[in-house]
Amino acid sequence: MLNISEVAAKKIQEMLVEQQEEGQKLYLRVGVKGGGCSGLSYGMGFDTNIEEEDMKLHYHGIDVIVDRESAPMLEGVNIDFKQNMMGGGFTIDNPNAIATCGCGSSFKTKDNEGTPEEC
Repeated sequence: MLNISEVAAKKIQEMLVEQQEEGQKLYLRVGVKGGGCSGLSYGMGFDTNIEEEDMKLHYHGIDVIVDRESAPMLEGVNIDFKQNMMGGGFTIDNPNAIATCGCGSSFKTKDNEGTPEEC
């Protein structure tokens, strides 16, 4: 489905520890929504709920959930974390994207273009 690098998984684990309350189960939710310069944008955050139609995945000790509508657009996606002198951040490499915007946070696919917004 998608891949999360070991470096990204470590960073996500650190963030989970900071966010998780005692006795609470948090999942990493990865999805796609309309918006952004190219029409679609990525969403990544923590969630406590799994919907019936969600897909549940497991990478490097992290439980990941993806909604069924986002799944085809996330097929083959690689999520990584890059550190540089200006800080760090998650990167998403999507082989399904036929165009991305200059800021790199939105994209469009052959089958789904979404509705573009200004960057």
